[in-house]
Amino acid sequence: MAVVAVILAHLLDETAWRSARLLSVNDKDWGRLLRSMGYLPTWGVIALAFWLQQRDQRHGDQRRYAWALLLGPALGGGVAEVLKLCIRRLRPDPELFGYTFRSIADGPWSNRGMGMPSSHVLVAFGGAAVLARLYPRARWLWYALAAGCAATRVLALGHFLSDVVVAALLGVLVGGLVWQWAERGTAQTASALAKPVQPSIGLS
Repeated sequence: MAVVAVILAHLLDETAWRSARLLSVNDKDWGRLLRSMGYLPTWGVIALAFWLQQRDQRHGDQRRYAWALLLGPALGGGVAEVLKLCIRRLRPDPELFGYTFRSIADGPWSNRGMGMPSSHVLVAFGGAAVLARLYPRARWLWYALAAGCAATRVLALGHFLSDVVVAALLGVLVGGLVWQWAERGTAQTASALAKPVQPSIGLS
């Protein structure tokens, strides 16, 4: 399914490039709101709020989820930056459609102007994937906000449609892996707390 989504996104890249344009999207309040889902400090605030709510002793075992809310987006952003250096596909040219790649000889460690995959979208979906598991009844909302972030990047001609689709799929994967890490740690903590304490017998 993921492969099909990536193929379709590439086939629709030119259509989206021609018809899905709103260059002022980042000047609109709703556009800034949606794009902020791909801004890592936003997830730092969300993680801090969760930690403040759960920091008492009764909920100490859930602190790892607060880390997951930060690690999901942070790792997503890191993955995006590494892949940009490997793929090296540039952002869309507003005047002429086409894929352009930068030679590795032209700044091998610089991702300036590169767009595949979108860092904002990978951050947004990395966080949304964790939130969707933490609050599953509202998972449609978290993914809708992340998808909105992806839409702003396409509308602003900051990315091709395929840039954001690949980023979304990778973000869900990264967020899922981080969630598994959090679940394992929480289960181990709960198991340790559940073990009965053996009374010590003093020798006289």
